[in-house]
Amino acid sequence: MTGQVTHPLRSDARDDRERILDAARALFAAEGLHVPMREVARRAGVGPATLYRRFPTKQELVTEAFADQLRACRVIVDEGLAHPDPWRGFCLVVERTCELQARHPGFTEAFMAAYPNAMDFAAARAYSLRSVGELARRAQRAGGLRPDFVLGDLILMIMANRGIGAASTAARVAASRRFAALVIQAFRASPERVPLPPVPRLGPASPG
Repeated sequence: MTGQVTHPLRSDARDDRERILDAARALFAAEGLHVPMREVARRAGVGPATLYRRFPTKQELVTEAFADQLRACRVIVDEGLAHPDPWRGFCLVVERTCELQARHPGFTEAFMAAYPNAMDFAAARAYSLRSVGELARRAQRAGGLRPDFVLGDLILMIMANRGIGAASTAARVAASRRFAALVIQAFRASPERVPLPPVPRLGPASPG
């Protein structure tokens, strides 16, 4: 019997790969997905040839850099759908989506744009929007979500949350939590005063 044998990466090759992915995530968060591949290689401390050997295209690099976030996004949506109270499930999606976005700002651009030719992103976005649409209809029928809510409102929320600038990831997450709480109150069918998270100290945006 014949077949192709796959070998695990050597430790130095694994280290190169992780440095490349770390550098890519940092640069995508700070400068957007248009950052040149050579800049990723420079930040990672590897040569362009090493980068292209590991990731022949920008599409492959982006997809691999945010593979964990794609999976996390699906988990968030699935947990929201599975919640016995559709309104609480909807709130869970809002809260965790905002936090995921705050922790990984580069991911939002790839996800929202369905990064060109990256089928993983396009499929994940289509699944998420379809599932959140179903969850929203359940929450409206249950009386928790305002009846005039449309999916475009969720897109507006994501776009606004992406614009939060802060001096650190912790501050960005804190601001995002307060923003999510405000959004949930706006989406609620019946106004209800609930305590908001603390106001964070915001400053110049930083990828850290």
